[in-house]
Amino acid sequence: MGALSPLVEASRALSDRLRPLEFGAPVTHVYDPLRYARTSHEMYLDRFGQGSKEAVLLGMNPGPWGMAQTGVPFGEIDHVRRWMGIEAPVNKPDPEHPKRPIDGFECAKSEVSGRRLWGWAEARFGTAEAFFSRFFVANYCPLVFMEDTGRNRTPDKLPVSERDPLFEACDEALARVFELLQPEWVIGVGAFAEGRARQVLTRTDLEARVGRILHPSPASPAANRGWAEAADRDFSRLGLSF
Repeated sequence: MGALSPLVEASRALSDRLRPLEFGAPVTHVYDPLRYARTSHEMYLDRFGQGSKEAVLLGMNPGPWGMAQTGVPFGEIDHVRRWMGIEAPVNKPDPEHPKRPIDGFECAKSEVSGRRLWGWAEARFGTAEAFFSRFFVANYCPLVFMEDTGRNRTPDKLPVSERDPLFEACDEALARVFELLQPEWVIGVGAFAEGRARQVLTRTDLEARVGRILHPSPASPAANRGWAEAADRDFSRLGLSF
């Protein structure tokens, strides 16, 4: 077996570090797609995470129908399979939430945020190779937190006693990603990710600039009025053109 790439090593180290962390009510289930969707996640890292990048786009954590299913950040199934050319068997998390099953690439639901983000990338760049020659997309936290109802609980809503060790591990892992990719820009997809990016960059010697684009979530009225156009305006304000 060949040596692991540095990004894969960092991903596995983060997953191992997060594994013993415990999370209490209202969280009842925690999914780690770096573990049960490892094959497709590491295909993504090895295929598109090579070399330095102009910009890293940073999300918060996986959505239930995106990265939770495919192991790819914002990983809406059609774009991961068709556009990126990534597909692999996905195992089941243990325990699995009965209202949030993991069906991998057989999942019939589509992640709206991922469909918007990767649809924008495909429309602007054409091929995945063209997009990733300049950009990389990562999530700050790889874990999915769910309540008994199946409702997502985002990492920023965790109690401090749970959030602090989680953020410490994720900060260190993200600093390693920045060191490996040497981006000129780190762009938060939403305010939370922008804030973590600023914090993490203080751990590195990297002099990257930090910005933000609108999050493509369907919960955002602004995103629902035309996210791709809003993203274009945000990138233009930052001075990035395509």
